[in-house]
Parts: sequence; structure tokens; C-alpha cells
Amino acid sequence: MLTEDKRLYVAHGQNGPICLYGKMANRHGLIAGATGTGKTVTLQVLAETFSEAGVPCFMADMKGDLSGISQAGQMSSFIEKRCQEFGIAIDSQPSTLNSQPHPQPLSRGRGEEKPLPNPLLEERGKSFPLGEDLGEALQLSTLNSPLSTHFHGSPVCFYDVFGEQGHPMRTTISNMGPVLLSRLMELNEVQTGVMTILFKVADERGLLLLDLKDLRAMLTYIADHAKELTRTYGSVSSASVGAIQRALLALENQGADKFFGEPAFDIMDLLQVSADGKGMMNVLAADKLMQNPKLYSTFLLWLLSDLYTRLPEVGDQELPRLVFFFDEAHTLFNDTSKSLIDKIEQVVRLIRSKGVGVYFVTQNPTDIPDSVLAQLGNRVQHALRAYTPKELEKLRAAAKTFRANPALDTEEAIKELATGEALVSFLDEKGTPSIVERARIVFPLSQIGAITEAQREQIIKSSRIYGRYDTMIDRESAFEVLLAESEAAAEAPAPASSKGEEKASSKEGSGKAGKAKKGIFSKIISAVITSVTAALGTYIANTVTGSKSRSKESIGKKVTKSAVSTATRTATRELTRSILGNLVK
Repeated sequence: MLTEDKRLYVAHGQNGPICLYGKMANRHGLIAGATGTGKTVTLQVLAETFSEAGVPCFMADMKGDLSGISQAGQMSSFIEKRCQEFGIAIDSQPSTLNSQPHPQPLSRGRGEEKPLPNPLLEERGKSFPLGEDLGEALQLSTLNSPLSTHFHGSPVCFYDVFGEQGHPMRTTISNMGPVLLSRLMELNEVQTGVMTILFKVADERGLLLLDLKDLRAMLTYIADHAKELTRTYGSVSSASVGAIQRALLALENQGADKFFGEPAFDIMDLLQVSADGKGMMNVLAADKLMQNPKLYSTFLLWLLSDLYTRLPEVGDQELPRLVFFFDEAHTLFNDTSKSLIDKIEQVVRLIRSKGVGVYFVTQNPTDIPDSVLAQLGNRVQHALRAYTPKELEKLRAAAKTFRANPALDTEEAIKELATGEALVSFLDEKGTPSIVERARIVFPLSQIGAITEAQREQIIKSSRIYGRYDTMIDRESAFEVLLAESEAAAEAPAPASSKGEEKASSKEGSGKAGKAKKGIFSKIISAVITSVTAALGTYIANTVTGSKSRSKESIGKKVTKSAVSTATRTATRELTRSILGNLVK
């Protein structure tokens, strides 16, 4: 909800409304808590309040729940109870989407222009003692004049990387770059180096890398030219190329072929504002995308990096230009190299000056590296469950991230928080973190829960970018250029020198074959003569000495048999040696 002085009314504590200052919204934030404690509703409340203020948002919808932000909410017993506790009046205006011509700030019902007072300081002059029921405290902290608002939805644009539940979001291989692409494919340092060489060669040759087939064609190219590339850029081993090709195949099987290509998504389409001045809610359907956490986190990191690269410097403004919610933020930092974490820290630190606020959503603050966590000034901490020593250690660490409140045991409070309750600390108008307070999150004015497929389809077709990204374009790129070069090389006639070399080689080969045949024949004749001579010598010696032979065969048969046997053995041996020698060569 939006207050009269343009503050974002997010939660209600013992001292009244807790608001986020628009000027401090680009100082980033954190929404943390265990599963089922209300993180998604908190995200929805923040997003729709930004929308009322005219600030577009980007968020990933893990379960389809956030699609309800497009429809007006309805009164329930839960909301009715919260209205009484917070001092909010729901008026009878029609609850249709975008029914107001301009963002309507909350009024106090009497047309007064004063900032919201702190009723406890004015009426009671004291703080509540620790342990007093929060519900009773909230009853006493309501305003004398109730805030007035109505249920409404926000303008929404649905996206889906796979193009099934929203407009397709694509990028090109070149835009992704070698570092993020290597992270997506889980390549090691050596393989990342080969990927960097691939991009360098493609740039030098002017080859466009648009989709996965372009990347595959370039891998084949650098494998075929590995020797000459190694002399210029360093080692390009066949093992590394093979590993990248296998990773590419796995990536394609996960549906990444739909993510890479043209028309590439224009990041400026995230900055839309509706005709009635409300910020567009850009909702990414991520239920299927989250089946591959690496693809999900790398995709969002690419979006963030592209925003940082393309948006101009604007400095501190009354409100941010865009708020980026990074749900399941732990996937961004799991198995991430130190160099890439440093890059993320740099982007988060500097993108503030581009007018972008980044809000990480995760279960525990310790999921985020300290260097990044230190940049998150606005924090909402829902309940954490701790049953093991390691979980207790994480809970204590989470409690220490807040500015201490002498009247509140932060560590115990985190364990006791009910669903919808949170510990809240926002930056004040001077940029100083406020003392942590225990509070209840304001209810959303839009629908809680998913919308129907028919409603989603209607919103998609009524979008101003409908049809812009729906049809994939396949123009000439690295794949087509390299394929044409390969076909031209295969069809080209061989040079004259090559023909001469072939003839010489043929003559040389036939000469060697002839010599080999003559050599084998001479060895056979020599072996036969030796065998015949030995048989005749044995016969003569037996005749002279009078010795009788055991064999009844005549001398002619013996000589013939010995000659044939010797010739056969010699021919077989020489032919075998010749064949094996040729195979080795």
C-alpha cells in the first residue's frame, strides 16, 4: 500500500505502520525465512506497492502463485481481522483491474496532508513490554482515522523461457558470453579457457554466435584447426572440446535450445508503465525452469548483468526505475567461483546508481555471501526452524544481521514468528538501518493464489509486446558460414602439384610392392635349395656309412616333400611380416 507521503506501507508493528522509503528502495533488500512462513506474500505485497507507485518489477514465479497479482483480491475473515488491527478501511470501489486512472495513494479519510503519526508515542508514550501479545499491541497502534483503500490488481506481463506460459525470453550465445555460458555448462577452468578462445576466434572472423548449432559448429572448427590455434592462443585439446560438446548436448536435452536464438529479448521491455501510471509486473513462469537450477540462476544473472550494462546512470531518485526480485537466491551462489561472486557483488553494488533495486529471496541469510549480504539494506526476516546444532548456528547468524533492539530478543523472536509475521528493518530517510521490529506483513490487495489458464491467456494476448518474440528467426550465422566453407572445400579440384605427388607416390608404392614381391620369391627359392641340399646330403651320408633309413620313401619323394614344406613355411612367414609392417606404417 502507498501512503500519502509516497512511502511503501509494508508491515505493521507495535509502533504503527512500518514503511519503506522510496529513495532507499534502490539500496537493495532481503526477504528470508523457512518454507511456508510467508515469503511469497511479502514479495507480492512489496511488488504491488511498487506498482502503485509507478515502479515496474521483475519476479520469478516458482509455483504459479504470483500470477494472482494480476487480479483484484477479495475480502476474507483473515483480511477483515487485519483491517481492524491495522486501522485500514476497504472502500466499495469496483475491484476491477486497473480501475483507477492514476496510482491512488492511501488517504486518511479526511483529506489531511500530514504524515502518518506514531500513535503509541503520542497516546501512550511508552513501548510495549517484551512478551506482550503482538495482536493486542497492534490493536492499540491503529490510527485514529483509518486508511482507505480498495482491492485491485496490477498490470502484468507474463514471460516464459520455454514460451509455454508467457512471452518467450531469449538471448544469443554472444550476448551470454563465455563466462556465464561456462558456468551454465559447468565447465572447469581449462574448458572455460577453450570457450574463451572460441569466442575470440568467432569475433576475429566476424562469425555470429546466435544459437546452439552455431556453438557446435565453432567447436568443430577449433577442433579441426587446433594446431594453428594452439600456437596463437594456447592449448586447444581434443579432450576439452569433447567435454564441451557433451555438456552442450546435455544442455540441449534440457530445453536450452529454446532459450538461445533470435529475436533476442530487449531488456528495456521490462521498464514498461501502464496507461494509468502503474508499474508493469513482469512475471517469469519458473516452475519448469527451476528443474535446472543452473539455467535458472544463470538466466537471471544474465538479465541483471544486461540491465547493468545498458541502463544509464541516474543516481538517487525518489523511486527506483526497476525492482528486481531474485527468488531462490541460493541457486545463484551454489558452486560459483570466487571470480564470479566478485562480479555479482560488483553488479549489485553499482547497479544502484542505474536506478535498480535488487531484492534477494531465500531461506536463510547465510545462503548469500557476506560481501553481497552487506549491500542489502532493507530486510524482512520470517521464521526460521532450528533443530540441529548447524541450524542453530545459522539462526544466530541471521539474528546478528539486524540492528539490535534492546526491547527484543531477536534470536528468540525468529523462532517464535508465526506465518505472516516477520522481523523488519528498513533504511530510514538518511540511509541508516532502523532498529529491528517484530511486525505483521500487510495483506495484499490483489488475489492470493494462481489464476486460471484462460485468464493467463487473455493477459498474454492483450500485452503490448504480443507477437514480438513468439516466432523464432534463424538468419545466417556461424553455422551457415562454416558449412558453406566446408562444402566449398570438398567440391574444389585438387591442385596440380597434388596430382603430381599422387602419381609419384603411386609409382613409389608400386615399386616398393614389386621389390617386396621379388624379395619374398628369392627367399622362397633360397629356402627350397637349402632344404633339397640338406636332404641329398643326408642320403649320401647314409649310403657311404651303410646306415638304413627308417622311412620307406624314395629319395625323390623325400626331396620333393621337403622342398614343398619349406617353400610353404617361408612364403607364409614373409607375407605375414609384410602385412603387419604395412599396418604399423
